[in-house]
Amino acid sequence: MKLPHIPPFKTKVVEPVYFRTKAERAQKIKEVNYNLFNLHSDWVIIDLMTDSGTGAMSEQQWAEIMLGDESYAGSESYFKLKRSVKEIMGFDFLAPTHQGRAAENILFSAVVKDGDVVPGNAHFDTTKGHIEFRKAEAIDCTIPEAFDTSVYHPFKGNIDLEKLEAVIKEYGRERIPFINITVTCNTVGGQPVALANIKATCQIGQKYGIPIYMDIARYAENAYFIKIREAAYKDWTIAEIVKEMFKDVRVVWMSSKKDGLVNIGGFIALNDEALYEKLGQFTIIYEGFLTYGGMSGRAMGALAVGLKEGIEFDYLNDRVKQVQYLAQKLKDYGIPIQEPVGGHALYIDAKRMLPHIPQAQYPAQLLGVEAYIEGGIRGVEIGTLLADRDPLTGKDRLPKMELLRLAIPRRVYSRNHMDYVAATMANVMARRKEITAGFRITKQAAILRHFTVELETI
Repeated sequence: MKLPHIPPFKTKVVEPVYFRTKAERAQKIKEVNYNLFNLHSDWVIIDLMTDSGTGAMSEQQWAEIMLGDESYAGSESYFKLKRSVKEIMGFDFLAPTHQGRAAENILFSAVVKDGDVVPGNAHFDTTKGHIEFRKAEAIDCTIPEAFDTSVYHPFKGNIDLEKLEAVIKEYGRERIPFINITVTCNTVGGQPVALANIKATCQIGQKYGIPIYMDIARYAENAYFIKIREAAYKDWTIAEIVKEMFKDVRVVWMSSKKDGLVNIGGFIALNDEALYEKLGQFTIIYEGFLTYGGMSGRAMGALAVGLKEGIEFDYLNDRVKQVQYLAQKLKDYGIPIQEPVGGHALYIDAKRMLPHIPQAQYPAQLLGVEAYIEGGIRGVEIGTLLADRDPLTGKDRLPKMELLRLAIPRRVYSRNHMDYVAATMANVMARRKEITAGFRITKQAAILRHFTVELETI
């Protein structure tokens, strides 16, 4: 008999879950203006809002918490982290930050100016926000297959190379501070980028003298998909693939709360000493001294270990298999999802699940609210609310996809939890025709509105 797959870890500490009735949840989500971000966590049964900082740390990481060097300058924990980054990624210079958006703030403060354009593959929401805050423009050059959830493509995060070159020719090299590659590409469904596509993008950058910067929040998951789906690298180790991914990349930045397996932290890594010194000015202004940035010593120590654990094949294989298990359950119930599934989340196609709800009424947000009411599941909308408004017209952008993301925290939930999630979505699917109207906005922030928006039912 073939032995079944089991996770490469066992539980040591548990956290309680609190249960409320369906009627109580319906009242609570109304009280918080139908914004899932406003829910207190003890009102959530299974929290799939994000995989960012929500994972469980290992015993080795907790040991580093106790060993943390909290010196203001020259912390040994910083040098542990720096050594891990050098060993895994090959970069000499490291600027720690408290999380990914802080890294974006520091990096873009140094290199992005009014009138610039930054082409890339479906920029993350905070990435686009930081670019537009500086009166620059983020231009999406993702391949068209990424926007059809029913089409199979092994690397839907790929950059459309022809479109990228067209953008460069249209705007000119002098207006493009860098080309951005996000691995994996969260906004189109956690989709990976092929190593061949990374190399081709780097060649275009070299051709026009434009550096490649990479958002590497989920770089280890991307490396896993390269090994599994890209035949040329099937015999390579994850560590070897990671080095190859970064070989021609000028700068990387990371929200370490994902593939760093920690609850807080981030960094910028590079080999350009002059740019590192420029970044250091902004690090000191916005975050802290150069050898801690926005992180405590204990957090840097935990990250130094987490980066190594995050590229272990057995861990990555288990993580992706859990996501694939839930995906198959959802498909068995007839729920339309972005395929193939990525490494960190399931993305349900709200346009296909709720085709009768106009996009102007935020169907993905509506689907998220219904999932919460039905089973206490908290996901997050990746659709019109997140796409925000056009900076020039002030009108809603209408993205090509309306997705409800169910992001799976690392090393937290069991297969029984996945069964519960699937059953919840199946119940919503069964009564979808009874869901007859969406939302209108009653209050919204000037930028990144989806975090604090207030809604009412139509």
